[in-house]
Amino acid sequence: MLDILERQKQFFLSDQTKSYEFRKKQLLLLKDAIKSYEQDLIKALYDDLHKSAIEAFTTEIGFVYKSIKTAVKNLKKWMRVKKVKTPFFMIGSKSYMMYEPLGTVLIIGPYNYPFQLVIEPLIGAIAAGNTVVIKPSEYTAETEKVLVKMFDEYFSDSFIKVVTGDKDVTSQLLDLKFDHIFFTGSTEVGKIVYQKASENLIPVTLELGGKSPTIVLKDANLKLAARRIVFSKFLNAGQTCIAPDYIYVDKSVHDEFVEYLKEEIKNQYPDISTMGHIVNQRHYQRLKGLIKKEKIIFEYEKNENGYFLSPIIMGNVSWDDQVMQEEIFGPILPILEFTDIEKVIALLKTKEKPLALYLFTNNKLKMKEVFNRLSFGNGAINEALMQVANPNLPFGGVGQSGMARYHGVYSFRAFSHLKTFTKKSVFFDVKLAYPPYSKGKEKIIRKILK
Repeated sequence: MLDILERQKQFFLSDQTKSYEFRKKQLLLLKDAIKSYEQDLIKALYDDLHKSAIEAFTTEIGFVYKSIKTAVKNLKKWMRVKKVKTPFFMIGSKSYMMYEPLGTVLIIGPYNYPFQLVIEPLIGAIAAGNTVVIKPSEYTAETEKVLVKMFDEYFSDSFIKVVTGDKDVTSQLLDLKFDHIFFTGSTEVGKIVYQKASENLIPVTLELGGKSPTIVLKDANLKLAARRIVFSKFLNAGQTCIAPDYIYVDKSVHDEFVEYLKEEIKNQYPDISTMGHIVNQRHYQRLKGLIKKEKIIFEYEKNENGYFLSPIIMGNVSWDDQVMQEEIFGPILPILEFTDIEKVIALLKTKEKPLALYLFTNNKLKMKEVFNRLSFGNGAINEALMQVANPNLPFGGVGQSGMARYHGVYSFRAFSHLKTFTKKSVFFDVKLAYPPYSKGKEKIIRKILK
């Protein structure tokens, strides 16, 4: 793998990746490559995760088409050298800032969106002028095969290379001196990536997860809230880092709300066979271990075939239950009741900061109070999940849920170094700043810098 890194570093040092023309051409080539392999990708995503064709297109393929379009449209503006104000005491100078590529970067992808979550950061890396090594998840082997074939056909490995293998291969990659590491995955593995990167002072972007809360107040449109929560929770069989992990619902509307949830699950999945599957046996068994049978208040359908897990709602849940001890990352939805929103806010402030938070209410004061007092990576009011679809919003976590941002221009910035410089006139020179210093000079300097 060292030879791959060296080839990419040599190519980067040739400065070919730095021009606007090169970057735009590669982004358009990436779009052509994806279009060429679109059907292969849809089949692979079904084989790996049982994603339907429409889910595979909207959440994985179409999502990155939109991102490529955004990058191509705005690339020249993003790359532009920007002039900034210069203070009066620097008379004769002009000040500028510009983004330059970091160099050779490593993108490590997850299994839940095995295509989108390597291509989305890749778009930013290309736009910023880097060379890239991609390490997809070995858990989604069919998607990984398509990625290898696609990039081998369309791109030189001195520019973009897909490396496959298990965690040992990932560990070997993390020992190399990349210029940036972009990781999407669990907090536990994110800590390992961060530690390894620190040994070589490599900057990182960590897109992790956590237990993302959803709060439903009694004045919310309960039917609509149920519809949007069910969609966002059970998409991709719950294997979405910003899916609602659990719900806090006002006790006075709890029973009514639960009935709406049941109704919506049946409405959105009249044919349960269209729902996605858990990625593998290990994660399937982990999820089964989170379920307390006596607390199940709804289970759509029992099915022990393959890695399918039916949507499950658990009630009478407390923070002592196993399901509340870790990120669920599956189609299990615990519900907790509350009577005092102040107590909920106070409790959530003591928990690790989540990647997302969702609030359903029509009370503007409560909206402001919850969003001002609780810290989280990204969120939504009277909506769930869809904030990620806006390329103008930066996406990322805080604390245990991640660090740094991407999407749109923030992807470009994530893979860039903001370089600054000044340019001074050679036609005159103010000698005030130069020694020797007199009392008169000191008096003037003090006056200017006050």
